[in-house]
Order: sequence, then C-alpha cells, then structure tokens
Amino acid sequence: MPLSDDTNIYLIGPRASGKTTLGRRLAQSLDRPFVDLDARFVETRGETIAALVQREGWDAFRQAEAAILADTAKAQGIVAATGGGVVLLPQNRALLARGLVLYLQAHPDRLAERLMADLNAEQRPNLTELGLKEEIVATLAEREPLYLSLAHACLPDRPTDELLDYTLRALTMF
Repeated sequence: MPLSDDTNIYLIGPRASGKTTLGRRLAQSLDRPFVDLDARFVETRGETIAALVQREGWDAFRQAEAAILADTAKAQGIVAATGGGVVLLPQNRALLARGLVLYLQAHPDRLAERLMADLNAEQRPNLTELGLKEEIVATLAEREPLYLSLAHACLPDRPTDELLDYTLRALTMF
C-alpha cells in the first residue's frame, strides 16, 4: 500500500504494547492528527470501557468500538491507536485494511510488566478470569494471527525513541 498524505495509519497490538505512546509521537513527527480509539470511546460515550463491559458485557463494547472505528475511518491522514481487540470483528479488519497497519509486537513478560506498572482498570478491564500473565498469553494466541494478517509492517518492542525512528524508517518503504 502506498503511503500518501490521506492514508490512515492504524497501530494495532495487545494492551500495553505502546500504541498510544507511539501513535502520539508518530503523528507529531508526520504532522498528522492523532486519534486514540479508547479515548474517543470515553469522549463519545461519556463512560469508561470498564463501565460498559460491567453493565453490558464485552460484545456490547466490541459493537461500540466498531462504530467508533467506522466513524474514525472516515477521516483521512490520521494516525490511530486502536484497542487490542479491535481486530476481532471482521468489519473492523476490513476498515483497518483500507489504511496502513502497523503491528506493535511485545513479549508477554514485557506486556505484564507494563500492565502491572500502570494498572488502569477503567481503560483496561480484565478480559478473562485468568491471572494477568496467563490472560496475556491466551489473548495473544487468539489475536496474533489476526494482527499478522493485517500488518503491513511489524514493529519490534523497543524504547519509544528507538521505536519511533524504526517506524519512520519503515514508513519510507510504503
């Protein structure tokens, strides 16, 4: 996919892989608008992800997330950080595939460290009844094939400055 000024760039990957952090920096470097889909959920719905999940379940959140992605995808030239499970619905995968998709890879141990350092249950409610590390491993096993099937490029787990440089170099190939 050629990268033009109106091509949307979508960052996908598991919770705590750095999508929001990289997305902000990447958008600034490219002089593009940045959208965090989880933050947009809170803005548009006036409630946290955890509140909706507790009240109506994960399926209701996934439908709300799909509507937010569909609305966001109407914009052009944005950098968007997605939620970790956005890839689960086929309609979301179709929308993401219209842009340039970057998969932020991270080892389960590193994800667990990040999640433990920033326990944000309002934005990152538990996905299962498993312990944190087991949940991460199980979730990655389910989602990684979807991440890989969409990714135009896979980004390694690196410190933010290195990752930004790596990403900017990777984008020159598109």
